[in-house]
Amino acid sequence: MNGPVVARNVILQAQSPTNKMIKYTSILLLALMFSACVKDKPNTINAPAVQLSSVKKVYVINEGNFMSANASVSLYDPGTAQVVEDFFKAQNNLSLGDVAQSISFFNSNYYVVVNNSGKIVVCNDQFKYKTTINTGSSPRYILPISNSKAYVSDYKFTNQIGVLNLNTNTFTTSIPCAGWTEKMVLIYNKVFVTNMTTNYIYVINAINDTKTDSIAVGPNTGNILIDKNDNIWALSSGSLSQAINATLRKIDPVTNLVTTTFTFAAGNSPGNLCANKTKDTLYFLNNGIYRMAITDLTLPANPIVNGTGKSFYGLGINPNDFSVYAADAIDYIQRSKIYIFDVNGNPKGNFLAGINSNGFYFE
Repeated sequence: MNGPVVARNVILQAQSPTNKMIKYTSILLLALMFSACVKDKPNTINAPAVQLSSVKKVYVINEGNFMSANASVSLYDPGTAQVVEDFFKAQNNLSLGDVAQSISFFNSNYYVVVNNSGKIVVCNDQFKYKTTINTGSSPRYILPISNSKAYVSDYKFTNQIGVLNLNTNTFTTSIPCAGWTEKMVLIYNKVFVTNMTTNYIYVINAINDTKTDSIAVGPNTGNILIDKNDNIWALSSGSLSQAINATLRKIDPVTNLVTTTFTFAAGNSPGNLCANKTKDTLYFLNNGIYRMAITDLTLPANPIVNGTGKSFYGLGINPNDFSVYAADAIDYIQRSKIYIFDVNGNPKGNFLAGINSNGFYFE
Protein backbone atom coordinates (compact mmCIF):
# COMPACT_ATOMS: atom_id res chain seq x y z
CA MET A 1 0.00 0.00 0.00
CA ASN A 2 1.11 3.61 -0.30
CA GLY A 3 1.56 3.97 3.41
CA PRO A 4 1.15 1.95 6.58
CA VAL A 5 -1.96 -0.16 6.94
CA VAL A 6 -4.25 2.83 7.48
CA ALA A 7 -2.46 5.39 5.31
CA ARG A 8 -3.55 6.41 1.80
CA ASN A 9 -0.90 8.66 0.44
CA VAL A 10 3.49 6.75 -5.99
CA ILE A 11 5.71 6.31 -9.87
CA LEU A 12 6.72 3.39 -11.36
CA GLN A 13 9.99 3.66 -13.08
CA ALA A 14 11.42 0.89 -15.17
CA GLN A 15 12.85 0.16 -18.54
CA SER A 16 10.21 0.02 -21.29
CA PRO A 17 9.87 -3.38 -22.96
CA THR A 18 9.59 -3.62 -26.70
CA ASN A 19 6.23 -3.80 -28.38
CA LYS A 20 4.90 -7.26 -27.59
CA MET A 21 1.64 -7.66 -29.49
CA ILE A 22 1.90 -11.44 -29.53
CA LYS A 23 1.72 -11.69 -25.75
CA TYR A 24 -1.89 -10.61 -25.61
CA THR A 25 -3.46 -13.21 -27.84
CA SER A 26 -3.75 -15.73 -25.02
CA ILE A 27 -5.82 -13.41 -22.84
CA LEU A 28 -8.73 -12.71 -25.15
CA LEU A 29 -10.99 -15.56 -24.08
CA LEU A 30 -9.85 -15.53 -20.48
CA ALA A 31 -10.41 -11.78 -20.18
CA LEU A 32 -14.04 -12.28 -21.19
CA MET A 33 -14.49 -15.13 -18.71
CA PHE A 34 -13.24 -13.07 -15.80
CA SER A 35 -15.31 -10.07 -16.82
CA ALA A 36 -18.42 -12.07 -15.95
CA CYS A 37 -17.29 -12.31 -12.32
CA VAL A 38 -16.85 -8.60 -11.60
CA LYS A 39 -19.50 -5.90 -11.40
CA ASP A 40 -19.18 -2.73 -13.45
CA LYS A 41 -16.53 -4.09 -15.80
CA PRO A 42 -15.83 -2.06 -18.95
CA ASN A 43 -16.56 -5.27 -20.92
CA THR A 44 -19.69 -7.12 -19.83
CA ILE A 45 -20.54 -10.79 -20.24
CA ASN A 46 -22.38 -9.98 -23.44
CA ALA A 47 -19.56 -7.95 -24.94
CA PRO A 48 -17.17 -9.45 -27.49
CA ALA A 49 -13.74 -10.60 -26.35
CA VAL A 50 -11.27 -7.78 -25.71
CA GLN A 51 -9.52 -6.73 -28.91
CA LEU A 52 -6.13 -5.15 -28.30
CA SER A 53 -4.19 -2.90 -30.64
CA SER A 54 -0.48 -2.62 -31.36
CA VAL A 55 -0.26 0.55 -29.25
CA LYS A 56 1.96 0.26 -26.18
CA LYS A 57 -0.06 -0.73 -23.13
CA VAL A 58 -0.51 0.73 -19.66
CA TYR A 59 -0.37 -1.44 -16.54
CA VAL A 60 -2.25 -0.20 -13.48
CA ILE A 61 -1.14 -1.49 -10.09
CA ASN A 62 -4.14 -2.04 -7.79
CA GLU A 63 -3.48 -2.55 -4.10
CA GLY A 64 -6.87 -4.06 -3.38
CA ASN A 65 -8.29 -3.96 0.16
CA PHE A 66 -5.99 -4.73 3.06
CA MET A 67 -6.30 -8.34 4.26
CA SER A 68 -8.69 -9.18 1.39
CA ALA A 69 -6.10 -10.70 -0.98
CA ASN A 70 -7.73 -8.94 -3.94
CA ALA A 71 -4.69 -7.13 -5.36
CA SER A 72 -4.54 -7.00 -9.14
CA VAL A 73 -2.88 -5.52 -12.20
CA SER A 74 -5.14 -3.94 -14.83
CA LEU A 75 -4.13 -3.75 -18.49
CA TYR A 76 -5.29 -0.71 -20.47
CA ASP A 77 -4.96 -0.38 -24.24
CA PRO A 78 -4.83 3.33 -25.26
CA GLY A 79 -5.39 2.32 -28.88
CA THR A 80 -8.82 0.80 -28.28
CA ALA A 81 -9.68 2.09 -24.76
CA GLN A 82 -10.21 -1.56 -23.77
CA VAL A 83 -9.41 -2.85 -20.27
CA VAL A 84 -8.50 -6.25 -18.86
CA GLU A 85 -9.15 -5.63 -15.20
CA ASP A 86 -7.17 -8.50 -13.64
CA PHE A 87 -4.52 -9.20 -16.25
CA PHE A 88 -2.39 -11.38 -13.96
CA LYS A 89 -5.32 -13.65 -13.19
CA ALA A 90 -6.36 -13.75 -16.84
CA GLN A 91 -2.88 -14.92 -17.83
CA ASN A 92 -2.30 -17.36 -14.99
CA ASN A 93 -5.62 -18.29 -13.35
CA LEU A 94 -3.97 -17.29 -10.05
CA SER A 95 -4.65 -14.57 -7.52
CA LEU A 96 -1.88 -12.04 -7.04
CA GLY A 97 -2.11 -11.70 -3.26
CA ASP A 98 -2.63 -9.04 -0.61
CA VAL A 99 -1.76 -5.40 -1.34
CA ALA A 100 0.12 -4.97 -4.61
CA GLN A 101 2.55 -2.10 -4.12
CA SER A 102 4.65 -1.62 -7.25
CA ILE A 103 5.64 -3.10 -10.60
CA SER A 104 8.93 -2.97 -12.50
CA PHE A 105 10.26 -4.48 -15.73
CA PHE A 106 13.86 -5.49 -16.41
CA ASN A 107 15.79 -8.51 -17.65
CA SER A 108 12.66 -9.34 -19.71
CA ASN A 109 10.72 -9.99 -16.50
CA TYR A 110 8.00 -8.19 -14.61
CA TYR A 111 8.50 -7.92 -10.85
CA VAL A 112 5.29 -7.26 -8.91
CA VAL A 113 5.90 -6.36 -5.26
CA VAL A 114 3.03 -7.61 -3.10
CA ASN A 115 3.46 -5.85 0.20
CA ASN A 116 1.24 -7.53 2.80
CA SER A 117 1.87 -10.97 1.31
CA GLY A 118 5.59 -10.42 1.84
CA LYS A 119 6.57 -11.46 -1.66
CA ILE A 120 7.70 -10.44 -5.12
CA VAL A 121 5.91 -12.18 -7.98
CA VAL A 122 8.04 -12.68 -11.09
CA CYS A 123 6.41 -12.96 -14.54
CA ASN A 124 7.88 -13.22 -18.02
CA ASP A 125 7.33 -10.59 -20.70
CA GLN A 126 3.91 -12.10 -21.48
CA PHE A 127 2.95 -11.73 -17.80
CA LYS A 128 3.06 -15.49 -17.34
CA TYR A 129 3.96 -16.52 -13.81
CA LYS A 130 7.54 -17.72 -13.30
CA THR A 131 8.27 -17.74 -9.58
CA THR A 132 7.69 -16.10 -6.22
CA ILE A 133 10.42 -14.48 -4.13
CA ASN A 134 9.42 -14.61 -0.46
CA THR A 135 10.81 -11.68 1.50
CA GLY A 136 9.53 -12.54 4.98
CA SER A 137 8.72 -8.87 5.51
CA SER A 138 6.79 -6.03 3.82
CA PRO A 139 8.59 -5.14 0.57
CA ARG A 140 7.84 -1.82 -1.11
CA TYR A 141 9.96 -1.23 -4.23
CA ILE A 142 12.63 -3.04 -6.21
CA LEU A 143 15.49 -1.24 -7.95
CA PRO A 144 17.77 -3.05 -10.43
CA ILE A 145 21.43 -2.30 -9.81
CA SER A 146 22.84 -4.60 -12.49
CA ASN A 147 21.67 -7.57 -14.55
CA SER A 148 22.29 -9.78 -11.54
CA LYS A 149 21.51 -7.58 -8.54
CA ALA A 150 18.62 -5.49 -7.20
CA TYR A 151 17.77 -3.64 -3.99
CA VAL A 152 14.43 -4.08 -2.22
CA SER A 153 13.07 -1.49 0.21
CA ASP A 154 10.87 -2.46 3.14
CA TYR A 155 8.22 -1.08 5.47
CA LYS A 156 8.05 -3.42 8.45
CA PHE A 157 10.84 -2.31 10.73
CA THR A 158 13.45 -4.59 9.25
CA ASN A 159 15.77 -1.57 9.22
CA GLN A 160 17.52 -2.76 6.11
CA ILE A 161 17.64 -2.82 2.32
CA GLY A 162 17.57 -6.33 0.93
CA VAL A 163 20.16 -7.26 -1.72
CA LEU A 164 18.55 -9.63 -4.21
CA ASN A 165 20.42 -11.95 -6.58
CA LEU A 166 18.38 -11.80 -9.79
CA ASN A 167 19.88 -15.02 -11.13
CA THR A 168 18.85 -17.15 -8.16
CA ASN A 169 15.99 -14.96 -6.87
CA THR A 170 17.43 -15.16 -3.37
CA PHE A 171 18.61 -12.50 -0.93
CA THR A 172 22.37 -12.61 -0.47
CA THR A 173 22.84 -9.89 2.12
CA SER A 174 21.28 -6.73 3.53
CA ILE A 175 22.30 -3.12 4.10
CA PRO A 176 21.42 -1.55 7.48
CA CYS A 177 19.07 1.40 6.98
CA ALA A 178 17.03 2.42 10.00
CA GLY A 179 13.31 2.92 9.51
CA TRP A 180 10.80 2.43 6.71
CA THR A 181 12.69 2.60 3.41
CA GLU A 182 10.71 3.54 0.31
CA LYS A 183 11.61 4.63 -3.24
CA MET A 184 15.17 4.54 -4.59
CA VAL A 185 17.19 5.87 -7.54
CA LEU A 186 20.57 4.86 -8.94
CA ILE A 187 23.13 7.31 -10.33
CA TYR A 188 26.95 7.40 -10.41
CA ASN A 189 27.10 4.00 -8.67
CA LYS A 190 25.17 5.49 -5.77
CA VAL A 191 21.70 4.54 -4.61
CA PHE A 192 19.67 7.26 -2.90
CA VAL A 193 17.05 5.71 -0.60
CA THR A 194 14.07 7.63 0.76
CA ASN A 195 12.76 6.97 4.25
CA MET A 196 9.32 7.58 5.72
CA THR A 197 10.20 7.31 9.41
CA THR A 198 13.43 9.26 9.61
CA ASN A 199 14.34 12.72 8.31
CA TYR A 200 17.03 11.41 5.99
CA ILE A 201 17.77 10.04 2.55
CA TYR A 202 20.41 7.32 2.75
CA VAL A 203 23.25 7.02 0.25
CA ILE A 204 24.52 3.53 -0.58
CA ASN A 205 27.61 2.54 -2.53
CA ALA A 206 26.08 0.24 -5.14
CA ILE A 207 29.38 -1.51 -5.82
CA ASN A 208 30.10 -2.80 -2.33
CA ASP A 209 26.57 -2.49 -0.83
CA THR A 210 27.52 -0.22 2.05
CA LYS A 211 25.79 2.90 3.37
CA THR A 212 28.10 5.86 2.99
CA ASP A 213 26.08 8.99 3.81
CA SER A 214 22.73 10.44 4.86
CA ILE A 215 21.08 13.66 3.69
CA ALA A 216 18.70 15.65 5.92
CA VAL A 217 15.45 16.23 4.02
CA GLY A 218 12.61 16.28 6.55
CA PRO A 219 9.95 13.76 7.60
CA ASN A 220 7.90 11.47 5.36
CA THR A 221 10.17 11.62 2.34
CA GLY A 222 9.05 8.82 0.05
CA ASN A 223 9.30 10.27 -3.48
CA ILE A 224 12.50 10.65 -5.45
CA LEU A 225 13.55 10.93 -9.12
CA ILE A 226 16.36 12.10 -11.40
CA ASP A 227 15.93 14.97 -13.88
CA LYS A 228 17.56 15.50 -17.29
CA ASN A 229 20.52 17.33 -15.69
CA ASP A 230 21.22 14.40 -13.34
CA ASN A 231 19.92 16.31 -10.35
CA ILE A 232 17.89 14.42 -7.75
CA TRP A 233 14.49 15.67 -6.61
CA ALA A 234 13.02 14.48 -3.31
CA LEU A 235 9.53 15.25 -2.04
CA SER A 236 8.71 15.28 1.66
CA SER A 237 5.07 15.43 2.74
CA GLY A 238 6.08 16.94 6.09
CA SER A 239 4.50 16.26 9.47
CA LEU A 240 1.34 17.88 10.80
CA SER A 241 1.97 16.54 14.31
CA GLN A 242 5.45 18.08 14.36
CA ALA A 243 4.34 21.26 12.56
CA ILE A 244 6.96 20.65 9.85
CA ASN A 245 5.99 21.83 6.38
CA ALA A 246 6.29 19.69 3.28
CA THR A 247 9.28 20.37 1.03
CA LEU A 248 10.58 19.68 -2.46
CA ARG A 249 14.37 19.51 -2.57
CA LYS A 250 16.93 19.37 -5.36
CA ILE A 251 20.09 17.42 -4.51
CA ASP A 252 23.48 17.26 -6.21
CA PRO A 253 24.28 13.53 -6.49
CA VAL A 254 28.02 14.20 -6.68
CA THR A 255 28.33 16.18 -3.44
CA ASN A 256 25.17 14.78 -1.76
CA LEU A 257 24.22 18.36 -0.88
CA VAL A 258 20.78 19.97 -1.08
CA THR A 259 21.08 22.83 -3.56
CA THR A 260 17.48 24.10 -3.63
CA THR A 261 14.55 23.82 -1.23
CA PHE A 262 10.93 24.66 -2.01
CA THR A 263 8.67 24.84 1.05
CA PHE A 264 4.93 24.24 0.85
CA ALA A 265 2.38 26.17 2.87
CA ALA A 266 1.31 24.71 6.20
CA GLY A 267 -1.33 22.01 5.87
CA ASN A 268 -0.18 20.81 2.43
CA SER A 269 0.70 17.14 2.06
CA PRO A 270 2.03 16.56 -1.48
CA GLY A 271 3.01 13.16 -2.86
CA ASN A 272 3.39 10.98 -5.97
CA LEU A 273 6.24 12.93 -7.52
CA CYS A 274 6.66 12.12 -11.24
CA ALA A 275 8.57 13.40 -14.25
CA ASN A 276 7.77 13.41 -17.95
CA LYS A 277 9.79 11.48 -20.54
CA THR A 278 12.23 14.34 -21.18
CA LYS A 279 12.72 14.75 -17.41
CA ASP A 280 12.36 18.50 -17.57
CA THR A 281 8.91 18.74 -15.98
CA LEU A 282 7.74 17.54 -12.57
CA TYR A 283 4.23 16.51 -11.56
CA PHE A 284 2.82 15.77 -8.12
CA LEU A 285 -0.45 15.37 -6.25
CA ASN A 286 -1.55 17.85 -3.62
CA ASN A 287 -5.31 17.22 -3.67
CA GLY A 288 -5.19 18.28 -7.33
CA ILE A 289 -2.51 17.64 -9.96
CA TYR A 290 0.34 20.13 -10.12
CA ARG A 291 3.03 20.67 -12.74
CA MET A 292 6.31 22.60 -12.63
CA ALA A 293 9.40 22.90 -14.79
CA ILE A 294 12.70 21.91 -13.21
CA THR A 295 13.86 25.49 -13.93
CA ASP A 296 10.98 27.13 -12.05
CA LEU A 297 11.98 29.33 -9.12
CA THR A 298 8.75 28.84 -7.15
CA LEU A 299 6.21 26.11 -6.56
CA PRO A 300 3.15 26.23 -8.85
CA ALA A 301 0.33 28.30 -7.40
CA ASN A 302 -2.53 26.46 -9.10
CA PRO A 303 -3.16 22.88 -10.18
CA ILE A 304 -3.57 21.88 -13.80
CA VAL A 305 -6.34 19.55 -12.60
CA ASN A 306 -8.55 20.46 -9.67
CA GLY A 307 -8.96 17.66 -7.17
CA THR A 308 -12.29 18.78 -5.71
CA GLY A 309 -14.62 15.81 -5.33
CA LYS A 310 -11.88 13.30 -6.07
CA SER A 311 -9.46 11.21 -4.00
CA PHE A 312 -6.40 11.14 -6.24
CA TYR A 313 -4.19 8.28 -5.05
CA GLY A 314 -1.91 7.39 -7.96
CA LEU A 315 -0.17 9.42 -10.67
CA GLY A 316 1.87 8.61 -13.77
CA ILE A 317 3.06 10.29 -16.97
CA ASN A 318 2.88 8.20 -20.14
CA PRO A 319 6.24 8.58 -21.94
CA ASN A 320 4.67 7.65 -25.27
CA ASP A 321 2.39 10.69 -25.54
CA PHE A 322 3.11 12.76 -22.38
CA SER A 323 -0.46 12.22 -21.16
CA VAL A 324 -1.18 12.34 -17.44
CA TYR A 325 -2.81 9.36 -15.72
CA ALA A 326 -4.41 9.89 -12.31
CA ALA A 327 -6.14 7.28 -10.17
CA ASP A 328 -9.15 8.29 -8.10
CA ALA A 329 -9.55 5.80 -5.24
CA ILE A 330 -13.06 7.23 -4.61
CA ASP A 331 -13.86 5.65 -1.22
CA TYR A 332 -10.95 3.15 -1.07
CA ILE A 333 -13.47 0.29 -1.21
CA GLN A 334 -14.87 0.29 -4.72
CA ARG A 335 -12.92 0.14 -7.97
CA SER A 336 -10.73 3.10 -8.82
CA LYS A 337 -11.48 5.41 -11.70
CA ILE A 338 -8.50 6.29 -13.90
CA TYR A 339 -8.56 9.73 -15.52
CA ILE A 340 -6.41 10.60 -18.53
CA PHE A 341 -5.41 14.22 -19.23
CA ASP A 342 -3.20 15.94 -21.75
CA VAL A 343 -0.11 17.88 -20.60
CA ASN A 344 -2.25 20.93 -19.83
CA GLY A 345 -4.79 19.03 -17.77
CA ASN A 346 -7.52 18.76 -20.39
CA PRO A 347 -9.57 15.53 -20.11
CA LYS A 348 -8.86 12.80 -22.66
CA GLY A 349 -10.81 9.89 -21.22
CA ASN A 350 -11.28 7.60 -18.25
CA PHE A 351 -11.75 3.94 -17.34
CA LEU A 352 -12.26 1.70 -14.32
CA ALA A 353 -9.40 -0.35 -12.90
CA GLY A 354 -9.06 -2.38 -9.70
CA ILE A 355 -9.41 -1.31 -6.08
CA ASN A 356 -7.02 1.36 -4.74
CA SER A 357 -4.97 1.94 -7.88
CA ASN A 358 -1.72 3.52 -6.71
CA GLY A 359 0.47 3.79 -9.82
CA PHE A 360 1.27 2.86 -13.39
CA TYR A 361 3.81 1.13 -15.57
CA PHE A 362 3.99 2.25 -19.21
CA GLU A 363 5.42 0.09 -21.97
